Order: sequence, then C-alpha cells, then structure tokens
Amino acid sequence: PTEPTMVLRLKFLNDTERLARVRPGDTVGALKRAYFPGQEQQVRLIYQGQLLRDDTQSLAALHLTHNSVLHCHISPHSSAPAPAGPRASADPAHAALDVGSLVLPLFVLMLAVLWYFQLQYRHVFTATATTFLAGLTLLFSFVAFTMYRR
Repeated sequence: PTEPTMVLRLKFLNDTERLARVRPGDTVGALKRAYFPGQEQQVRLIYQGQLLRDDTQSLAALHLTHNSVLHCHISPHSSAPAPAGPRASADPAHAALDVGSLVLPLFVLMLAVLWYFQLQYRHVFTATATTFLAGLTLLFSFVAFTMYRR
C-alpha cells in the first residue's frame, strides 16, 4: 500500500504560488530538494508563522494537510558556512563591526562634543552658529526617531 499524496501550496513573497505534490512521510529536506534543486540552502519554508528549520522532520509531524500553505523565501545568498580564509571576516560575528552601523553613534558623539564646546566656550559661538547647531540637532533627532520607529 502506497502512501496517499497531498498537494501543498508554496506561496512566494511576490504572491505567486506553486503546487507541490508530496507524501506525508516526506521530509522538509526532500521537499526542498524536489522543488528547489540546487537552492536547498537558500530556501526558507514557513508554516503557520514558524520557520521549518529541521530538514529531517516529516511533513506529517508538522501536521501539514492537503492544500496547506507553505510560505517560501529564497535568499540570494547561501546560509551555508563560509569557507575559512581571507574572506573569513564576512562571518556574522564580524558583521556587527560594519562601518555603516557606526555612523549614528559617531554623529551623536560629534553633536555631543559640539554642544559641550558651545556651553563651555559660549563666547566663541555666534548666535548663527548656535542656531545652526540647534537646528542640526533637531533634524538629526527627527531622522533618528523616524528610522528607529519602524
């Protein structure tokens, strides 16, 4: 007696869908290999808000039924570990040291130093310079709060 087949709906970010004919005993890894050959490491499958991380888990164990929807995200880069060597600095531990992430703190530090000098050496700052510093601080605050409010 062969296992009955069921159809799963693979839904992508651009709202396109693809039908996958599978058996309940198939694993997540087998589904990825069958419908995304060569991209298994780049494909993320999500079912009911949960990322399906374990490629050895069977579809029946996930309680997938006929016509269930699996959301698919295909990342442009593989999540496989990068080979050691000159490009080893691209690993996630060093990604936090990205220069782009330092722009905001450096700008805050620069504004703080300018305000310190404005308060300590008030006679050096003209009314125009103080007004400009206040405007720059307000503009920066507005941009920072709108960026981090998302």
